[in-house]
Amino acid sequence: MNIKKIKTAVIAATVGIASMAATPVVMADDQFIGSLVYRTGPYAPGGIPWANGFADYIKLLNERDGGINGVKLDLEECDTAYNTDKGVECYERLKNNGPTGMPAVMPLSTGVTYALLDRVVADKIPLITSGYGRADAADGTIFPYVFVPPATYWGGADIAINYVASEEGGYGNLKGKKIALVYHDSAYGKEPIKTLEALAEQHGFDLSLFPVPHPGLEQKATWLKIGRQLRPDYVLMWGWGVMNATAIKEAAAVGFPREKFIGVWWSGNDADMVPAGKAAVGYKSLQFNGVGADFGLHKQIKEVLYKSGKGSADSEAGIGEVAYNRGVQSAVILTEALRGAMNEFGNKPVTGEQVQWAMDRLDISDARLKEIGADGLFDPIKLSCSDHLGKGRAKVTQWDGSQWKAITDWIQPNSEMLRGMYEASAAAYAKEKGITPRACN
Repeated sequence: MNIKKIKTAVIAATVGIASMAATPVVMADDQFIGSLVYRTGPYAPGGIPWANGFADYIKLLNERDGGINGVKLDLEECDTAYNTDKGVECYERLKNNGPTGMPAVMPLSTGVTYALLDRVVADKIPLITSGYGRADAADGTIFPYVFVPPATYWGGADIAINYVASEEGGYGNLKGKKIALVYHDSAYGKEPIKTLEALAEQHGFDLSLFPVPHPGLEQKATWLKIGRQLRPDYVLMWGWGVMNATAIKEAAAVGFPREKFIGVWWSGNDADMVPAGKAAVGYKSLQFNGVGADFGLHKQIKEVLYKSGKGSADSEAGIGEVAYNRGVQSAVILTEALRGAMNEFGNKPVTGEQVQWAMDRLDISDARLKEIGADGLFDPIKLSCSDHLGKGRAKVTQWDGSQWKAITDWIQPNSEMLRGMYEASAAAYAKEKGITPRACN
C-alpha cells in the first residue's frame, strides 16, 4: 500500500471530494440494495473506503456472476454524513425502493442504529450492525431483527483485556495495574464501559475513564492527566475520526508508549495513522478482519473491476485498507443472506422478512470463505435464532509506519461471561419495551 496515496485520499475526503455512486434505475426483476454511507462530513476519511469496499463487492457479483443466482443487484447509496437525523431520513427514503423494498439496512453508525431499533421491527427489515451498535442485540430472542456479526464492543473490550493479560503473563498479574479508557463521548464510545468495569472488578485492575467530546481535537488536558498524573500501564481507545490521530499525537507528546496504546477497530483505520505520522508507529488496534490486500478476493476485484475502470474508487490504492476490508465483509454478510433467502424462497427479489429468516440461519463457513477468495480475510460466521453474533473474535494489529501487521491470531472473547451480560441487558430492554421473547429451538 502506498502511503502517499493514502495521504491524498485523506485530503480528498476531508474536503468532501469523493466519488458518489449513481442512483440506479431499479428493474422489476432486480434485487434492490440500499446502502447508508458517509462519503462526506467529518468522518469521511473512514467512511469512504468502507463505502468503496461495500460497493465493489456488489459490483463484482454483478460483473462476474450476473448477480446472485441470476438476480442482478441494484445498489443505491444515501449519504448520512454520519449524522443520526440524516441516517433516519436515508432509511425512510430507501426502505420501500425496488420491487420488494430494502432487504436489510447497515447504518454504519451506533447513533443511527439506536434510532432505528423500533422502526426495523415494524417494517420487518433486518438491521445488521457489524462491529458497532447494541452489543446485547446478540440475543436474538429479544432482537429478532437485529444482527451483530462479526464482533461487538463488549467483546472487543474483553479481547483487549485478554491481550493485555497475555502481555503481562496472565490474568493474575493484572491486579493493581492501571488501565485507562479514552473514549468518544457518545453512545458508541460508552459501549465498552460496562464490560471493562466488570473485568476490573473480576481481575483487580484500576480503571480510569476519560471522555472526549466530539470531534476530539481538544485532548491536551486529558493526556496531561494520563501521562503526568495517572501514569497508566495501558490505555484503551474507543475513538473515531480526527480524535484518533489527535490522541496518538498527544500520547507521544507526554511520552506514553504507543506499544501499550490499544484502540478498538474504529480507532484503527489507515487514514487515522497518516496524520499522526511517526507518532503512530507501534500503536495497536483490534481488527475483526484481516489486513492488507494479499487475498484472492482483492485480486478478483482488481481484475474484474479496476482493470476495466469499473471500480468504486479512482484507483486501486485503497484496496486492502482495513475500512475497505470491513466494507467488503459487510457486503459478503448481506449477499450471503440474500443468497440463502433466494435458495429458500426462489431466485427473485426477496423481502426483509425473508432475509431475516436467512440471517437466523447464516453460515459462512471456512469452505465458503475459500470459495469466494476470503479465507484468512474474514473469520467464519454462524448464527442461529438465539445467537445473532457468532464467535465474536478479533485480532490485534500494529501500525509499522506504513501499514497494519497482525501480531496475534484470532482471539476468542469470554463467551460465557458475555452471553450472560447480553441476556441480562436484553431482558431489561424487553421489560422496558414490553417485548415477549420469541421461542427458539
